[in-house]
Amino acid sequence: MNLTDLTLQEQHLGQLRELTHRDDGSEGAAYVLFGQTRITSDPWDRRSRTRYSSHEVIVIPEEDWISSSPVHVTWSTRSFIRLLKRAAKEKLVVGVVHTHPDGPAEFSRQDDVNEAELFRLARNRNGAGTAMVSILLAGAGEVRARVWLDEQEPVAINPVRVIGRNLKVFDVTDGQCRQDEAFSRQALAFGPTINTRLRGLKVGIVGCGGTGSPTALLLARLGVGQIVLFDEDIVEVTNLNRLHGARRADADAMRPKVEVLAREITELALGVRVVPIQSWIGSLECRDALKSCDVIFGCTDDHDGRLMLNRLAYFYLIPIIDMGLAIQPGQQHVGMQDLSGRVTILVPGSSCLLCRGIVNPTRAREESLRRQSPEEYERRKREAYVRGGENPAPAVVTFTTATACLAIDELLQGLTNFRGEQGWSWQRVRRFDLLQDRKPGALHNPNCPVCTDMTYWGRGDIEPFLDRVG
Repeated sequence: MNLTDLTLQEQHLGQLRELTHRDDGSEGAAYVLFGQTRITSDPWDRRSRTRYSSHEVIVIPEEDWISSSPVHVTWSTRSFIRLLKRAAKEKLVVGVVHTHPDGPAEFSRQDDVNEAELFRLARNRNGAGTAMVSILLAGAGEVRARVWLDEQEPVAINPVRVIGRNLKVFDVTDGQCRQDEAFSRQALAFGPTINTRLRGLKVGIVGCGGTGSPTALLLARLGVGQIVLFDEDIVEVTNLNRLHGARRADADAMRPKVEVLAREITELALGVRVVPIQSWIGSLECRDALKSCDVIFGCTDDHDGRLMLNRLAYFYLIPIIDMGLAIQPGQQHVGMQDLSGRVTILVPGSSCLLCRGIVNPTRAREESLRRQSPEEYERRKREAYVRGGENPAPAVVTFTTATACLAIDELLQGLTNFRGEQGWSWQRVRRFDLLQDRKPGALHNPNCPVCTDMTYWGRGDIEPFLDRVG
C-alpha cells in the first residue's frame, strides 16, 4: 500500500483554527489547497510514498453557509466546485477541514458519509486519480487527517507534522511505543515522547565531512530512526583529523565517506536504518530520498547544493538546518580574526540563504559548470572568467563537532522547546574564540522568489524540479 504523509505550515494551522472557530460552540469548516509530492521509492522502505503539503487556506464564502451546530456543519458545494476547477488547473489537491469543538478527536460516521459524497463530486469533476484530503480539528487542540483515494474507505494519515517556529507532531500512537533502554536517560530530560519523535524521524545529511560526520553519529546515538547520507567524495588522509568514524585504512582503500559513516552507524546496533548515497544531491538518484526526509541537515560548502536545499525547504516544507564553520587565523597564526560556527534554519517564515548572503549565486553557477562541463570550466578558469581552486580551508575537529552540536540542539529545540516557547532561532552564530553567541537578523529581500513570494511554499512537485532550469 502507498505510504502517505501530510505537513501543514504553522501559519495555515493558525488560520484554520481562526476560520473554523465559532463563539457559540458550533462546528466550523474551511478549505486547504495542498501541493503533492510523489516518491517512487522511499529509501528506507523501498515503497512508493505520497506527501501532501499545505499551500493555501481558502475561506468558505458566507453565502455558502447553510447551517451549523455543536455536532454538524453544512454548506453549499458551489465554492467546492470552483476550487476543484482551480486545483485541476494548478495540479493541486483540495482539502476539506472541519471541527469537533467538544467531540472526540476522531472522524464520525456522518463525516464518512459527507466526505464520501464530496469525494465522488471531486472525482466526477476532475477525473480518475483525484485525491481529497480531510482534516479534523478537535477541541483539545488535536489534529487528525486522512485522504480519500477511492470511494471505499479513506486512508488514515499519521502522524501529521506542522512546521514553522518549531516542528510539531500530532501522533495518535503517542504513549504506545515501547521505550528502548538505550535512550532512557534522554527521556529523563525531555520526557518519553522525545524518543518516539526521534525514532519516527526521517533525516537527511548532505555532506559527510567535518560537520556532517559528527551530525550523523550524534543523531544515531539520539535514536533517530531513519538516516540517509549524501556525499560523492571518498575518504582522504587529510580528512582523518575531523571525519568521525574514518580510519587510515579507509583512506588507503579510498572508501566513500557515506559508506564509512553507514558502517559506523550500523555497528552501533541502535536500530537506526541508514542508507548511503554516493552522489551529489542534484543527481536524479537523490531526488526521491531528499523528498522523503522530514528534516535535512546541510553540511556542505557547495554553493550550488546549498542553493538547491534553499528552494527545497520552501517547496516541500522540509526544514533545512544549514551549518558552516569559518576559521580565519590571525597574522602569523597569532590569535584569530574569525572562529565561528553558524546554524541557519530554513522554513517558511525565515529568511533564506540568499537573503542572508550565505549563498553566492556566482559561485553556485561556477560549481555547476565545473560539475557539468569540466573542460569548459577549465577554459574559463584559464581566461579568468571563473575562479580557480582555492587554498584548503582550515579545519579543527573540536570546532566542526561543536558546530554539529549547535545544529542538533536546534533540532531538539524544534521538537521540545527546551529553551522556551519561542521555538527555533532562525540563525545562531557562535564565536568560539570570544565565547560569544549572536542571533543575527536578516531582512527578506522584497523581490526574493523563495522566502518572500509565497507562490512556491508547499507547492511540492512541479516541472522542472524546484522550478530550476539546468
